[in-house]
Amino acid sequence: MGVNRRMVEKFLEGKGALITGGASGFGRGFAIAYASRGAELVLVDVNEQLLEETSKKITQETGKKVIPIACDVSKSDQVEAMAKQAFSELDNIYILNNNAGVGDPYGPDLLRLKEKYWDRLFNINLKGQWLVSKSVCKGMKKQEFKPISGKVIHTASIAGMIVDNKIPAYSICKAGVIAMTKLLAQSLAPKITVNAISPGYHVTGIYNNNEEAMLMTMEDGHVKTPLNRLGTVEDVVNVSVFLASPDSDFITGHNFPVDGGIAEVGVPAYYFKSDI
Repeated sequence: MGVNRRMVEKFLEGKGALITGGASGFGRGFAIAYASRGAELVLVDVNEQLLEETSKKITQETGKKVIPIACDVSKSDQVEAMAKQAFSELDNIYILNNNAGVGDPYGPDLLRLKEKYWDRLFNINLKGQWLVSKSVCKGMKKQEFKPISGKVIHTASIAGMIVDNKIPAYSICKAGVIAMTKLLAQSLAPKITVNAISPGYHVTGIYNNNEEAMLMTMEDGHVKTPLNRLGTVEDVVNVSVFLASPDSDFITGHNFPVDGGIAEVGVPAYYFKSDI
């Protein structure tokens, strides 16, 4: 009963949440869920038009303050300016949802991947999460909330748990995000909790919002999902709501796969051929 009740009560009233990649996909889902539970928001994205549309829609639906900030998370000067603006616009940032990310071109293995794609993915998916954490957590540590002064939630991936050779740079970046989550959890304890969520196969911008494209990659990789359905944005949002709530105050440094069981008890993507 406690957890179910927590899912709808306004436990984020008086608290601020900053979400990168907040204009669409998981980020938009996180934003709606947090605002519905009382949070004021800073939404960060590079797509300015979609960012403005999403921000206005959430304000209309929830009545909560939503500040859109256009920012390339791979650029340290933009991230520092974004964080400064965020703390000036809101009274606090209690939740940092480090969610911005892009995907590989599907197919080329690590030895055939072009350098420009390697650089793009590392700059946004790994360096970007590091830069945002550095800039936001400085202010978060000074907040007076008890027993926890703030919470950081990273979007990782099951591709970082079980590497996928057709999205190699993405896999390495997400493995890095999971490692970074543990390192930050050590550095920021006991004031701030840091956890990660690893989605599996969910129709989002990584797959150009195309279910057929996602199913093609699953078939190509012989993926088998024990819970026998595709993931939804809501599946991931629900775990994020738990991690944003007081129910998770004694959890830090953990990675939560939300994948229908693929990574740990199912069949993750594989492409090798063997007669044995």
